[in-house]
Amino acid sequence: MELSRKVMQIQPSATLKISAQAKQMIADGIDVINLGIGEPDYQTPDNIKQAAIDSIQNGQASFYTPATGLPALKQAISQRIEADHGYHFDPSQIVVTDGAKMALFTLFQVILNPDDEVLLPVPYWVSYSEQVKLAGGVPVEVGTDRQLRFTVADLEAQRTPKTKALVLNSPQNPSGLVFSRAELTAIVNWAVQHDILIVADEIYEKLLYNGNHFTSVLELGEANMDHVILINGVSKAYSMTGWRIGYAAGPKAIMAKMGIVLGHAASNPAAVSQYAAIEAFSGDQSSVETMRQGFEQRLNELYPLIDALPGFKLPGGKPAGAFYLFPDVTETLRLTGYADAPSFVTAVLSEAHVGLVPGEAFGLPGHIRLSYATDMASLRTAYQRLKTFIDEKMAQQPAAEV
Repeated sequence: MELSRKVMQIQPSATLKISAQAKQMIADGIDVINLGIGEPDYQTPDNIKQAAIDSIQNGQASFYTPATGLPALKQAISQRIEADHGYHFDPSQIVVTDGAKMALFTLFQVILNPDDEVLLPVPYWVSYSEQVKLAGGVPVEVGTDRQLRFTVADLEAQRTPKTKALVLNSPQNPSGLVFSRAELTAIVNWAVQHDILIVADEIYEKLLYNGNHFTSVLELGEANMDHVILINGVSKAYSMTGWRIGYAAGPKAIMAKMGIVLGHAASNPAAVSQYAAIEAFSGDQSSVETMRQGFEQRLNELYPLIDALPGFKLPGGKPAGAFYLFPDVTETLRLTGYADAPSFVTAVLSEAHVGLVPGEAFGLPGHIRLSYATDMASLRTAYQRLKTFIDEKMAQQPAAEV
């Protein structure tokens, strides 16, 4: 039987693949430290858990909700956005989904016609390109400089009559890069001028470190908002990856069509998770700062260690946000005798028992992504294992190559 040609061109999620391999090794009794998955190690805050328990016990979680989410949750999202960024979305402009990933997937289904192009500055999150393909679109990579930044000129070089949207991820997965207000203003003005939709993935907006400041596209002026779709959720800031609640917010016409698609695709996000998310957005926010401080401490200790590994280069400096490091390991590959990052990370997992993700998954070969969303003791051990692995492989190379 021939399967869908559209599906056959889709690659598995590299992050989930690495995580599955690491979990299987752990199940087999191997001591693996998995730095390949973007998942906070903190538990969901107690007040959010209790809201979920209450919704189960009082029976509210037993029933369907509207396909686009509970009215109370939409209102909580609207109020949180306004409190954080000073911009008001009417609840009718908000669609709640099974995680931010489903918000993106549904959005691409709604906005893309066959062969429409979506600009993806490299590096980019692993699922953007595959979701665009599943919607019949064409992902178009936009080159960046050594600091992983790009300009309007870079975007213009890739623009064609088929360009429909630009995905703008800040803070960025996998690099932790955060765009300045000036950069965002230039990019948004360019997109509006050329009638290109801006898909603003701001899922890491709460995770900023060492005095760095985040600017949302929502803060750049009302006149731009008919071209902006905001994507966000609870997974990262509230440590709720397993609860699967995300949302899209934007023009009513687009949100209405997303609602129709979701009504056929998913009925509604899990009711219990929606009640928990109401508390996340409207309840005590102190846990967000507690987790942010924890990630900041880990970054500040781990960054100089990773930066000093043989051949590792972080030309953009210490990341401003998210919870990843994305070093250029081109020189490390040469020093250790590996042809590419995939073969390197495969060997690191099997021999050093540390899970990493190759940069190919993010559109940028010669790099690796590692997450510091785990405890500091594990990060120190992972660093030592990685250093030992590199040192041993370098020692095995012919002297002329090293």
